[in-house]
Amino acid sequence: MSAARINRRSVISEEVAPWSEIPQLLRGGEAGTLVPVIIPRHRRRLWWLLPLWLGLFAVLTGVMLTVRGADSAAEVAYDALAVLSYVFGACMLLIGGLWWWRSSIVEIEQGTNGVLTHYGAISRTLEPGRHYLWHPWSRVDFVVDTATEIPYSAPVVACPTRENVPLRSIEFFLKFRITDAVLFVRTIGAGNFDLVLSSAVQDAIRQRGRQVPTERAYDLRGSDVADMQELLTRQLSHYGVRITGCNIPDVQLPAQYQQHLATRERVAKERTAYDQEWGLMRKRRIDSLQMDIERAKKVRDARIVEVKAALNKAREEVAQLLEEQETNAQRVRFEIETRGRSGLIAAENEARAQRRLAQAYRDNRAVLQYELARRRLEVGAVLAQKAPRPVVVHTDGAGGSPDGGALSTLLTAQLLPRLSALPPADGEQ
Repeated sequence: MSAARINRRSVISEEVAPWSEIPQLLRGGEAGTLVPVIIPRHRRRLWWLLPLWLGLFAVLTGVMLTVRGADSAAEVAYDALAVLSYVFGACMLLIGGLWWWRSSIVEIEQGTNGVLTHYGAISRTLEPGRHYLWHPWSRVDFVVDTATEIPYSAPVVACPTRENVPLRSIEFFLKFRITDAVLFVRTIGAGNFDLVLSSAVQDAIRQRGRQVPTERAYDLRGSDVADMQELLTRQLSHYGVRITGCNIPDVQLPAQYQQHLATRERVAKERTAYDQEWGLMRKRRIDSLQMDIERAKKVRDARIVEVKAALNKAREEVAQLLEEQETNAQRVRFEIETRGRSGLIAAENEARAQRRLAQAYRDNRAVLQYELARRRLEVGAVLAQKAPRPVVVHTDGAGGSPDGGALSTLLTAQLLPRLSALPPADGEQ
Protein backbone atom coordinates (compact mmCIF):
# COMPACT_ATOMS: atom_id res chain seq x y z
CA MET A 1 0.00 0.00 0.00
CA SER A 2 1.27 3.41 -0.93
CA ALA A 3 2.26 6.01 1.61
CA ALA A 4 -0.29 8.43 0.19
CA ARG A 5 -3.09 6.07 1.03
CA ILE A 6 -1.70 5.43 4.51
CA ASN A 7 -1.45 9.17 5.17
CA ARG A 8 -5.13 9.55 4.45
CA ARG A 9 -5.86 8.47 8.00
CA SER A 10 -6.87 11.37 10.22
CA VAL A 11 -5.04 12.03 13.47
CA ILE A 12 -6.73 13.64 16.47
CA SER A 13 -4.43 15.55 18.78
CA GLU A 14 -4.29 18.52 21.09
CA GLU A 15 -1.97 21.49 20.69
CA VAL A 16 -0.43 24.08 22.95
CA ALA A 17 -0.74 27.49 21.36
CA PRO A 18 -1.17 31.14 22.30
CA TRP A 19 -4.62 32.66 22.27
CA SER A 20 -4.06 34.34 18.91
CA GLU A 21 -3.49 31.04 17.11
CA ILE A 22 -6.47 29.20 18.59
CA PRO A 23 -8.96 30.06 15.76
CA GLN A 24 -6.51 28.96 13.07
CA LEU A 25 -5.75 25.64 14.77
CA LEU A 26 -9.40 24.88 15.47
CA ARG A 27 -10.48 25.57 11.89
CA GLY A 28 -7.56 24.04 10.04
CA GLY A 29 -4.77 22.39 11.95
CA GLU A 30 -1.89 20.71 10.24
CA ALA A 31 -2.21 18.41 7.22
CA GLY A 32 -4.20 15.30 8.23
CA THR A 33 -4.36 16.46 11.87
CA LEU A 34 -7.56 17.31 13.72
CA VAL A 35 -7.23 19.62 16.72
CA PRO A 36 -10.46 19.67 18.73
CA VAL A 37 -8.69 20.62 21.99
CA ILE A 38 -6.16 23.41 22.49
CA ILE A 39 -4.19 24.14 25.65
CA PRO A 40 -3.78 27.93 25.77
CA ARG A 41 -0.33 29.26 26.45
CA HIS A 42 -1.08 31.68 29.25
CA ARG A 43 0.70 34.98 29.65
CA ARG A 44 -0.82 35.57 33.02
CA ARG A 45 1.96 36.04 35.48
CA LEU A 46 2.02 37.46 38.96
CA TRP A 47 4.17 40.41 37.88
CA TRP A 48 1.15 42.66 38.28
CA LEU A 49 1.56 42.13 42.06
CA LEU A 50 4.93 43.95 41.97
CA PRO A 51 3.52 47.42 41.10
CA LEU A 52 0.71 46.84 43.57
CA TRP A 53 3.16 46.02 46.35
CA LEU A 54 5.39 48.92 45.32
CA GLY A 55 2.43 51.29 45.32
CA LEU A 56 1.28 50.02 48.67
CA PHE A 57 4.83 50.36 50.04
CA ALA A 58 5.09 53.92 48.65
CA VAL A 59 1.78 54.90 50.22
CA LEU A 60 2.82 53.46 53.57
CA THR A 61 6.16 55.28 53.24
CA GLY A 62 4.32 58.54 52.60
CA VAL A 63 2.18 57.97 55.68
CA MET A 64 5.25 57.32 57.80
CA LEU A 65 7.01 60.44 56.40
CA THR A 66 3.95 62.52 57.15
CA VAL A 67 3.84 61.27 60.75
CA ARG A 68 7.56 61.78 61.27
CA GLY A 69 7.55 65.25 59.68
CA ALA A 70 4.90 66.41 62.10
CA ASP A 71 7.21 65.57 65.06
CA SER A 72 10.50 67.03 63.66
CA ALA A 73 11.87 70.40 62.58
CA ALA A 74 12.33 69.36 58.91
CA GLU A 75 8.62 69.22 58.31
CA VAL A 76 8.80 70.70 54.81
CA ALA A 77 11.28 68.12 53.58
CA TYR A 78 9.26 65.28 55.01
CA ASP A 79 6.10 66.67 53.43
CA ALA A 80 7.76 66.84 50.03
CA LEU A 81 8.98 63.25 50.36
CA ALA A 82 5.54 62.18 51.53
CA VAL A 83 3.88 63.80 48.51
CA LEU A 84 6.33 62.06 46.19
CA SER A 85 5.64 58.76 47.94
CA TYR A 86 1.88 59.26 47.57
CA VAL A 87 2.20 60.11 43.88
CA PHE A 88 4.50 57.19 43.20
CA GLY A 89 2.30 54.82 45.18
CA ALA A 90 -0.84 55.99 43.39
CA CYS A 91 0.86 55.52 40.04
CA MET A 92 2.06 52.03 40.99
CA LEU A 93 -1.39 51.08 42.29
CA LEU A 94 -2.99 52.35 39.07
CA ILE A 95 -0.49 50.47 36.93
CA GLY A 96 -0.95 47.30 38.97
CA GLY A 97 -4.72 47.59 38.80
CA LEU A 98 -4.70 48.08 35.04
CA TRP A 99 -2.27 45.21 34.65
CA TRP A 100 -4.51 43.00 36.79
CA TRP A 101 -7.61 44.03 34.80
CA ARG A 102 -5.94 43.36 31.48
CA SER A 103 -4.56 39.97 32.50
CA SER A 104 -7.94 38.85 33.82
CA ILE A 105 -9.65 39.20 30.42
CA VAL A 106 -10.27 35.87 28.62
CA GLU A 107 -12.04 35.67 25.23
CA ILE A 108 -13.53 32.30 24.28
CA GLU A 109 -13.89 31.68 20.53
CA GLN A 110 -17.39 31.17 19.07
CA GLY A 111 -18.27 27.47 18.84
CA THR A 112 -15.91 26.47 21.65
CA ASN A 113 -16.07 26.06 25.39
CA GLY A 114 -13.34 26.91 27.86
CA VAL A 115 -12.58 24.59 30.76
CA LEU A 116 -11.94 26.76 33.83
CA THR A 117 -9.68 25.44 36.57
CA HIS A 118 -9.17 26.78 40.04
CA TYR A 119 -5.93 25.74 41.72
CA GLY A 120 -5.64 23.07 39.02
CA ALA A 121 -9.12 21.58 39.65
CA ILE A 122 -11.80 21.83 36.96
CA SER A 123 -14.59 24.04 38.24
CA ARG A 124 -16.85 24.84 35.27
CA THR A 125 -17.00 25.66 31.56
CA LEU A 126 -17.01 29.10 29.98
CA GLU A 127 -19.38 29.96 27.17
CA PRO A 128 -18.15 31.85 24.06
CA GLY A 129 -17.48 35.52 24.66
CA ARG A 130 -15.44 37.72 27.04
CA HIS A 131 -14.93 36.65 30.65
CA TYR A 132 -13.04 38.20 33.59
CA LEU A 133 -10.95 35.94 35.78
CA TRP A 134 -10.27 38.13 38.80
CA HIS A 135 -8.88 35.30 40.88
CA PRO A 136 -5.13 35.06 40.30
CA TRP A 137 -5.05 31.27 40.31
CA SER A 138 -8.07 30.77 38.00
CA ARG A 139 -7.16 29.94 34.43
CA VAL A 140 -8.53 28.35 31.24
CA ASP A 141 -6.57 25.14 30.77
CA PHE A 142 -8.46 23.81 27.72
CA VAL A 143 -10.40 25.27 24.82
CA VAL A 144 -12.65 22.55 23.36
CA ASP A 145 -14.48 22.77 20.02
CA THR A 146 -18.07 21.72 20.85
CA ALA A 147 -19.98 23.12 17.87
CA THR A 148 -18.05 21.85 14.85
CA GLU A 149 -18.76 18.42 13.37
CA ILE A 150 -15.21 17.11 13.06
CA PRO A 151 -14.55 14.86 10.02
CA TYR A 152 -12.52 11.73 10.64
CA SER A 153 -11.18 9.31 8.03
CA ALA A 154 -9.95 5.88 9.05
CA PRO A 155 -8.88 3.35 6.37
CA VAL A 156 -9.00 -0.28 7.50
CA VAL A 157 -6.24 -2.39 5.91
CA ALA A 158 -6.53 -6.14 5.13
CA CYS A 159 -10.12 -6.46 6.24
CA PRO A 160 -11.26 -10.09 5.67
CA THR A 161 -14.61 -10.92 4.09
CA ARG A 162 -16.92 -13.84 4.79
CA GLU A 163 -14.72 -16.11 2.65
CA ASN A 164 -11.66 -14.84 4.55
CA VAL A 165 -10.39 -12.91 1.51
CA PRO A 166 -8.42 -9.88 2.78
CA LEU A 167 -9.51 -6.64 1.15
CA ARG A 168 -6.80 -4.10 0.41
CA SER A 169 -8.57 -1.39 2.36
CA ILE A 170 -11.95 -0.02 3.35
CA GLU A 171 -12.25 3.73 3.66
CA PHE A 172 -14.46 4.75 6.55
CA PHE A 173 -15.53 8.34 7.05
CA LEU A 174 -17.37 9.71 10.06
CA LYS A 175 -18.24 12.99 11.72
CA PHE A 176 -18.29 13.47 15.47
CA ARG A 177 -18.98 16.33 17.82
CA ILE A 178 -17.86 16.84 21.39
CA THR A 179 -20.98 17.33 23.51
CA ASP A 180 -19.40 17.56 26.96
CA ALA A 181 -16.06 19.39 27.08
CA VAL A 182 -15.36 18.68 30.77
CA LEU A 183 -16.10 14.96 30.41
CA PHE A 184 -13.91 14.76 27.29
CA VAL A 185 -10.81 16.40 28.72
CA ARG A 186 -11.23 14.77 32.14
CA THR A 187 -11.73 11.16 31.00
CA ILE A 188 -9.72 10.65 27.82
CA GLY A 189 -8.20 13.69 26.08
CA ALA A 190 -7.60 14.20 22.37
CA GLY A 191 -4.56 11.94 21.93
CA ASN A 192 -6.07 8.95 23.71
CA PHE A 193 -9.40 9.53 21.97
CA ASP A 194 -7.65 9.11 18.61
CA LEU A 195 -6.49 5.64 19.62
CA VAL A 196 -9.90 4.68 21.04
CA LEU A 197 -11.79 5.95 17.99
CA SER A 198 -9.41 4.25 15.56
CA SER A 199 -9.75 0.96 17.44
CA ALA A 200 -13.56 1.20 17.57
CA VAL A 201 -13.74 1.98 13.86
CA GLN A 202 -11.38 -0.90 13.01
CA ASP A 203 -13.49 -3.32 15.05
CA ALA A 204 -16.81 -2.11 13.55
CA ILE A 205 -15.50 -2.26 9.98
CA ARG A 206 -14.06 -5.74 10.42
CA GLN A 207 -17.32 -6.99 11.87
CA ARG A 208 -19.19 -5.55 8.89
CA GLY A 209 -16.65 -7.00 6.43
CA ARG A 210 -17.06 -10.48 7.95
CA GLN A 211 -20.75 -10.34 7.12
CA VAL A 212 -20.28 -9.51 3.41
CA PRO A 213 -19.26 -12.06 0.72
CA THR A 214 -16.26 -11.09 -1.39
CA GLU A 215 -18.20 -10.79 -4.63
CA ARG A 216 -20.45 -8.19 -3.02
CA ALA A 217 -17.69 -6.21 -1.33
CA TYR A 218 -18.32 -3.20 -3.58
CA ASP A 219 -21.83 -3.06 -2.12
CA LEU A 220 -20.26 -1.66 1.04
CA ARG A 221 -19.70 1.63 -0.78
CA GLY A 222 -22.52 3.93 0.18
CA SER A 223 -24.31 1.19 2.15
CA ASP A 224 -26.44 1.83 5.19
CA VAL A 225 -24.18 2.05 8.26
CA ALA A 226 -26.79 3.26 10.74
CA ASP A 227 -26.11 0.26 13.00
CA MET A 228 -22.36 1.06 13.02
CA GLN A 229 -23.12 4.69 13.83
CA GLU A 230 -25.34 3.64 16.71
CA LEU A 231 -22.66 1.23 17.98
CA LEU A 232 -19.91 3.88 17.85
CA THR A 233 -22.17 6.47 19.50
CA ARG A 234 -22.94 4.02 22.29
CA GLN A 235 -19.25 3.26 22.79
CA LEU A 236 -18.05 6.88 22.69
CA SER A 237 -20.86 8.48 24.66
CA HIS A 238 -18.87 7.74 27.85
CA TYR A 239 -16.34 10.33 26.70
CA GLY A 240 -18.82 13.09 25.89
CA VAL A 241 -18.67 12.48 22.13
CA ARG A 242 -21.56 11.85 19.71
CA ILE A 243 -21.23 10.45 16.17
CA THR A 244 -23.33 12.60 13.82
CA GLY A 245 -22.79 10.69 10.59
CA CYS A 246 -20.68 8.04 8.89
CA ASN A 247 -20.38 6.21 5.61
CA ILE A 248 -18.05 3.99 3.56
CA PRO A 249 -16.84 6.00 0.53
CA ASP A 250 -14.46 3.48 -1.01
CA VAL A 251 -13.52 -0.22 -0.97
CA GLN A 252 -10.31 -1.57 -2.51
CA LEU A 253 -10.20 -5.25 -3.51
CA PRO A 254 -7.07 -7.36 -4.05
CA ALA A 255 -5.49 -7.07 -7.51
CA GLN A 256 -6.19 -10.70 -8.44
CA TYR A 257 -9.77 -10.47 -7.33
CA GLN A 258 -10.15 -7.17 -9.20
CA GLN A 259 -9.07 -8.98 -12.37
CA HIS A 260 -11.59 -11.67 -11.58
CA LEU A 261 -14.28 -9.04 -11.08
CA ALA A 262 -13.18 -7.31 -14.29
CA THR A 263 -13.62 -10.60 -16.15
CA ARG A 264 -16.99 -11.10 -14.52
CA GLU A 265 -17.94 -7.53 -15.36
CA ARG A 266 -16.89 -8.05 -18.99
CA VAL A 267 -18.92 -11.25 -19.12
CA ALA A 268 -21.79 -9.43 -17.48
CA LYS A 269 -21.56 -6.65 -20.07
CA GLU A 270 -21.49 -9.18 -22.89
CA ARG A 271 -24.42 -10.92 -21.32
CA THR A 272 -26.19 -7.59 -21.02
CA ALA A 273 -25.48 -6.85 -24.68
CA TYR A 274 -26.73 -10.32 -25.62
CA ASP A 275 -29.80 -9.81 -23.47
CA GLN A 276 -30.41 -6.46 -25.13
CA GLU A 277 -29.97 -8.00 -28.59
CA TRP A 278 -32.21 -10.88 -27.65
CA GLY A 279 -34.65 -8.36 -26.23
CA LEU A 280 -34.69 -6.49 -29.56
CA MET A 281 -35.18 -9.72 -31.48
CA ARG A 282 -37.86 -10.78 -29.09
CA LYS A 283 -39.49 -7.38 -29.44
CA ARG A 284 -39.40 -7.67 -33.24
CA ARG A 285 -40.91 -11.14 -33.04
CA ILE A 286 -43.50 -9.93 -30.61
CA ASP A 287 -44.32 -6.98 -32.87
CA SER A 288 -44.58 -9.35 -35.84
CA LEU A 289 -46.82 -11.67 -33.87
CA GLN A 290 -48.85 -8.69 -32.74
CA MET A 291 -49.28 -7.62 -36.37
CA ASP A 292 -50.28 -11.18 -37.31
CA ILE A 293 -52.67 -11.22 -34.41
CA GLU A 294 -54.12 -7.88 -35.49
CA ARG A 295 -54.53 -9.17 -39.05
CA ALA A 296 -56.10 -12.35 -37.72
CA LYS A 297 -58.39 -10.24 -35.55
CA LYS A 298 -59.42 -8.20 -38.58
CA VAL A 299 -60.07 -11.38 -40.59
CA ARG A 300 -61.93 -12.82 -37.64
CA ASP A 301 -63.99 -9.65 -37.29
CA ALA A 302 -64.78 -9.74 -41.02
CA ARG A 303 -65.80 -13.38 -40.75
CA ILE A 304 -67.80 -12.60 -37.66
CA VAL A 305 -69.59 -9.89 -39.62
CA GLU A 306 -70.25 -12.34 -42.45
CA VAL A 307 -71.43 -14.98 -40.01
CA LYS A 308 -73.64 -12.44 -38.29
CA ALA A 309 -75.07 -11.38 -41.65
CA ALA A 310 -75.66 -15.05 -42.60
CA LEU A 311 -77.14 -15.65 -39.18
CA ASN A 312 -79.47 -12.68 -39.58
CA LYS A 313 -80.43 -13.90 -43.03
CA ALA A 314 -81.03 -17.41 -41.67
CA ARG A 315 -83.06 -15.94 -38.85
CA GLU A 316 -85.13 -14.01 -41.39
CA GLU A 317 -85.62 -17.17 -43.47
CA VAL A 318 -86.48 -19.16 -40.37
CA ALA A 319 -88.87 -16.43 -39.30
CA GLN A 320 -90.43 -16.39 -42.79
CA LEU A 321 -90.61 -20.20 -42.78
CA LEU A 322 -92.16 -20.12 -39.35
CA GLU A 323 -94.70 -17.60 -40.56
CA GLU A 324 -95.51 -19.86 -43.56
CA GLN A 325 -95.73 -22.91 -41.33
CA GLU A 326 -97.89 -20.98 -38.92
CA THR A 327 -100.08 -19.89 -41.83
CA ASN A 328 -100.29 -23.48 -43.12
CA ALA A 329 -100.97 -24.72 -39.62
CA GLN A 330 -103.68 -22.11 -39.21
CA ARG A 331 -105.14 -23.07 -42.59
CA VAL A 332 -105.01 -26.75 -41.67
CA ARG A 333 -106.53 -25.92 -38.34
CA PHE A 334 -109.27 -23.99 -40.04
CA GLU A 335 -109.86 -26.93 -42.44
CA ILE A 336 -109.89 -29.37 -39.55
CA GLU A 337 -112.23 -27.14 -37.64
CA THR A 338 -114.42 -26.80 -40.72
CA ARG A 339 -114.40 -30.55 -41.29
CA GLY A 340 -115.07 -31.12 -37.66
CA ARG A 341 -117.94 -28.69 -37.70
CA SER A 342 -119.29 -30.36 -40.90
CA GLY A 343 -118.90 -33.83 -39.37
CA LEU A 344 -120.47 -32.59 -36.18
CA ILE A 345 -123.39 -31.14 -38.09
CA ALA A 346 -123.72 -34.36 -40.13
CA ALA A 347 -123.56 -36.43 -36.97
CA GLU A 348 -126.11 -34.19 -35.37
CA ASN A 349 -128.37 -34.55 -38.46
CA GLU A 350 -127.85 -38.29 -38.50
CA ALA A 351 -128.61 -38.41 -34.79
CA ARG A 352 -131.77 -36.45 -35.42
CA ALA A 353 -132.68 -38.83 -38.23
CA GLN A 354 -131.98 -41.81 -36.07
CA ARG A 355 -134.08 -40.29 -33.34
CA ARG A 356 -136.83 -39.70 -35.80
CA LEU A 357 -136.39 -43.21 -37.24
CA ALA A 358 -136.48 -44.65 -33.76
CA GLN A 359 -139.57 -42.64 -33.07
CA ALA A 360 -141.06 -44.02 -36.28
CA TYR A 361 -140.08 -47.55 -35.28
CA ARG A 362 -141.66 -47.05 -31.93
CA ASP A 363 -144.76 -45.75 -33.57
CA ASN A 364 -144.92 -48.70 -36.05
CA ARG A 365 -144.12 -51.42 -33.54
CA ALA A 366 -147.29 -53.24 -34.16
CA VAL A 367 -146.67 -53.18 -37.87
CA LEU A 368 -143.23 -54.58 -37.32
CA GLN A 369 -144.60 -57.37 -35.13
CA TYR A 370 -147.12 -58.22 -37.78
CA GLU A 371 -144.53 -58.26 -40.45
CA LEU A 372 -142.30 -60.40 -38.26
CA ALA A 373 -145.05 -62.92 -37.63
CA ARG A 374 -145.85 -63.01 -41.33
CA ARG A 375 -142.23 -63.57 -42.20
CA ARG A 376 -142.06 -66.34 -39.62
CA LEU A 377 -144.99 -68.03 -41.25
CA GLU A 378 -143.47 -67.72 -44.65
CA VAL A 379 -140.18 -69.09 -43.42
CA GLY A 380 -142.01 -71.95 -41.68
CA ALA A 381 -143.87 -72.76 -44.86
CA VAL A 382 -140.71 -72.80 -46.86
CA LEU A 383 -139.02 -74.98 -44.28
CA ALA A 384 -142.01 -77.30 -44.23
CA GLN A 385 -141.86 -77.74 -47.96
CA LYS A 386 -138.19 -78.58 -47.85
CA ALA A 387 -138.44 -80.93 -44.87
CA PRO A 388 -137.69 -84.65 -45.60
CA ARG A 389 -140.62 -87.07 -45.92
CA PRO A 390 -140.63 -90.07 -43.69
CA VAL A 391 -140.30 -93.57 -45.26
CA VAL A 392 -141.89 -96.46 -43.46
CA VAL A 393 -140.26 -99.81 -44.06
CA HIS A 394 -142.17 -102.79 -42.83
CA THR A 395 -140.03 -105.73 -41.89
CA ASP A 396 -141.27 -109.00 -40.65
CA GLY A 397 -139.36 -109.54 -37.56
CA ALA A 398 -141.64 -112.16 -35.97
CA GLY A 399 -141.41 -115.14 -38.33
CA GLY A 400 -138.46 -114.24 -40.35
CA SER A 401 -134.87 -114.93 -39.82
CA PRO A 402 -132.40 -112.44 -38.31
CA ASP A 403 -130.34 -112.32 -41.45
CA GLY A 404 -133.24 -111.06 -43.55
CA GLY A 405 -133.89 -108.09 -41.19
CA ALA A 406 -130.33 -106.91 -41.29
CA LEU A 407 -130.20 -107.04 -45.04
CA SER A 408 -133.29 -105.00 -45.39
CA THR A 409 -131.92 -102.39 -43.04
CA LEU A 410 -128.73 -102.07 -45.06
CA LEU A 411 -130.59 -101.63 -48.32
CA THR A 412 -132.84 -99.04 -46.81
CA ALA A 413 -129.84 -97.03 -45.57
CA GLN A 414 -128.36 -97.03 -49.04
CA LEU A 415 -131.58 -96.09 -50.86
CA LEU A 416 -132.72 -93.26 -48.58
CA PRO A 417 -130.16 -90.71 -49.76
CA ARG A 418 -131.01 -91.41 -53.36
CA LEU A 419 -134.68 -91.01 -52.71
CA SER A 420 -134.08 -87.74 -51.01
CA ALA A 421 -132.23 -86.40 -54.02
CA LEU A 422 -135.10 -87.13 -56.47
CA PRO A 423 -137.29 -84.15 -57.46
CA PRO A 424 -140.76 -84.10 -55.98
CA ALA A 425 -143.80 -85.16 -57.98
CA ASP A 426 -146.07 -82.57 -59.57
CA GLY A 427 -149.00 -83.44 -57.30
CA GLU A 428 -146.94 -82.81 -54.21
CA GLN A 429 -145.82 -79.32 -55.15
